[in-house]
Amino acid sequence: MQPANRLSVVIVTESRPHALDYQAYSSLLVSRAVQAATGAGWAVDLVAAGDLGTVETLRRTDGSAALVVLGGEDIAPEFYGAARGYRAEGAHVETADEAQIALVQRAADRGTAVLGICRGHQIIDVALGGTLLQDLGETHDHRNDGVPITSVMSDHSVAIQAGSRILGRFAPSLLTRSAHHQAVDLLGGGLRVAAHAHDGLVEAIEHESLPLLGVQWHPEDPGAVRGQFAALLGAVTDAAGISAAGCSVAAERPRAASIAA
Repeated sequence: MQPANRLSVVIVTESRPHALDYQAYSSLLVSRAVQAATGAGWAVDLVAAGDLGTVETLRRTDGSAALVVLGGEDIAPEFYGAARGYRAEGAHVETADEAQIALVQRAADRGTAVLGICRGHQIIDVALGGTLLQDLGETHDHRNDGVPITSVMSDHSVAIQAGSRILGRFAPSLLTRSAHHQAVDLLGGGLRVAAHAHDGLVEAIEHESLPLLGVQWHPEDPGAVRGQFAALLGAVTDAAGISAAGCSVAAERPRAASIAA
């Protein structure tokens, strides 16, 4: 029998022998996300979708009270009706794409809480029929290029959309750390923008009625504002009416202005 407070943290893969530096940094981010979720009271199960495939990923996450889909490789363009060959195209792990898209679609059908981080934010959009901007070009401040992987994160603020159903509990702006060269373009069904960057890029999306939240930044990064990951996870699980204790949320938690920019 699964614990009522079970949280599945879903990643692309546990092994990247062709990209050891990237794997080491990715593993650090994953461990910090798991640590933060465990500290918030969740019983965490780590699921590598690209290693397991769709059927096993769905089986392993069945019964989870909530899901976190973390960052990773570019989503293969065929999943959102685009072509390959774009600038700065990264590696693709189609097995993970397929499995994570199916996972978010099932979560939407069931009303399961989902927090998507970076790639996971984009997976939510693509799973519900949205599209992506394939590359932001050579001049943008959402990622530091040409530097060691440990220095790739860029700090910037995002503006919370007035009336946001899930992020509305936070202050009007948040300080964030990001490392992306793609972004949400057309929104999937039922989704709306929850936050913008200064240049107009979509930085967060939420569903108009379901407990689905995607953020383009990395609240689990070592340089992120302390407590931001747990606060965002709490916001989306509160929207689902659940808590880490496996109980219904009777009232909204105090506003998380302490993690604002």
